[in-house]
Amino acid sequence: MSTETKRQLAVALHYDRNGAPRVLAKGKGTIGARIIAVAKEHGVPIEENEVLAGALSNVELGDEIPAELYKAVAEVLVFVLRLTKRR
Repeated sequence: MSTETKRQLAVALHYDRNGAPRVLAKGKGTIGARIIAVAKEHGVPIEENEVLAGALSNVELGDEIPAELYKAVAEVLVFVLRLTKRR
């Protein structure tokens, strides 16, 4: 396992416009790398933000993100919406 893979942290969010986004998957190392690979395979946009990923990694799977992360996650959602409109 490369040093890069060992440090890899990924958090997948799901947002259905009902309530706050939820943590769908999270992991680091091999699991984090696999989350990213699956996202790429399915054309899911990826935003690299180490600080936000670290904060979101403390949220339990299936839970809504905490209110203090709304602004940061909203910025990611805007990025994703703009990116998908360009496609």
